[in-house]
Amino acid sequence: MSRSVLILLGHPDRDSLCGALAQRYATAAENAGHRVRLIALGDLEFDPVLRHGYRQIQPLEADLQDAAEAIEACDHLVLVYPTWWGAMPALLKGFFDRVLLPGYAFRYRRDSVWWDRLLAGRSARVITTLDTPPWYYRWIYRDPGISQIRATILQFCGIRPVRVSRVGAVRSSSPEQRNRWLALAAELGSRAR
Repeated sequence: MSRSVLILLGHPDRDSLCGALAQRYATAAENAGHRVRLIALGDLEFDPVLRHGYRQIQPLEADLQDAAEAIEACDHLVLVYPTWWGAMPALLKGFFDRVLLPGYAFRYRRDSVWWDRLLAGRSARVITTLDTPPWYYRWIYRDPGISQIRATILQFCGIRPVRVSRVGAVRSSSPEQRNRWLALAAELGSRAR
C-alpha cells in the first residue's frame, strides 16, 4: 500500500549523519513506491521563536506554511535529528513551536482541561542520533527527549503510533557501524515505517 511520507530533517546541516539517514530513508521509500517529500529545516527561512506565545497571532512564513500543508497531506511523518543536550536541536523545537499551533495541530475544549487532536490519522517514525549509548540514554537518563517528542508533541497532536530508532553512540562509531545504521534507515524507508 502506497503511503504519503514526509521526512523532516531536524539537523541544521544536510551534510551530516542525520542528513545521510534521512536521504537513505527517502530513497528506499521512493523505490518502494511511496510518495516522499524531504524537508531540511536548516534550508527554511523562519523565525523559530514564538514571540508572544498563543496571545497574539504570529503569521507563518511561506516556508512554514508550506511545511504545515505537507504535514496535513502526509500519512506518515519521519523525524530525523540529533539528540543534543538530551533532546532535539533548537531548530526542530522552534519549528514545532511555530507550526503546531492551536486550531491546526490541536484545539482546547471550551471550559475543559481536555483537547482535540487535530493531526490524528498519521503515524510517525523518529530516528535520532546519540553520542550516548542508546541503552544508557533510555534506561539511565530515562529517554527525556523521546518522551518529549513522542508524548507531549506528536501524540498530543494525535499522531500515533510513534516508533523510535535510537542510533548511537555516534562519536565512537566505526564506518561499518554507520553503514549498518544507513541500512536500517533504508529498511525502515522501504516499509514506510
